[in-house]
Amino acid sequence: MNRSVFHRPVLFLHLRMIFQLLQNDIRFPNPALAEEDGLLAVGGDLSAERLMEAYAKGIFPWFSEGDPLLWYAPHERCVIYPHSIKISKSMKQVLRSNRFTITTNTAFADVIKNCANTPRHDQDGTWITNEMQEAYINLHSKGVAHSVEVWSDGLLVGGLYGITVGKVFCGESMFSLQSNASKTALIWLCQQGFYELIDCQLPNEHLLSLGAVMLDSESYRNILH
Repeated sequence: MNRSVFHRPVLFLHLRMIFQLLQNDIRFPNPALAEEDGLLAVGGDLSAERLMEAYAKGIFPWFSEGDPLLWYAPHERCVIYPHSIKISKSMKQVLRSNRFTITTNTAFADVIKNCANTPRHDQDGTWITNEMQEAYINLHSKGVAHSVEVWSDGLLVGGLYGITVGKVFCGESMFSLQSNASKTALIWLCQQGFYELIDCQLPNEHLLSLGAVMLDSESYRNILH
């Protein structure tokens, strides 16, 4: 591959070698060239075409307000095989209680807005900027991005959204305004038989408790392909 055809390496973030994307070319460098923390490239845009190209190669954008547009391709992915999701006894009781009503793709914009605005104990602010919200709402209008909504007494109390690549659901974020609401959304998604793999991107204790495992990037990309 002649990398100079569509991007050039630049010194960025503590003198690390990062690839600069060109505005008029949506191609990405080989994800295997990502830094140890997964950072691969900077620049480009959030057009639908570039985003779809990125997800098809196991790459996703992740940046904060005021930062340049950063693209990541982690060397390990946190994933859930739907048939292996762990459901605790207490969670089974919640699901049997019919406490929640589940819908899909009925309130995408509200789900992503709630994901951006719901406070999280482990972070300040949000990476789901207004620009990101607009980009993924655009993807939803094209049938690429999808949401799962959790309702209680007619109110939206939880949900998740992500991108579909074949039989892989690339989860972006989830939110919960009532206990177990987002967990209900994830379990519902796993139980529908739509996907062979749920990509959670980066691990946390909550996901690992639900049966998430780590998968090397080469195996992940093989599944995508």
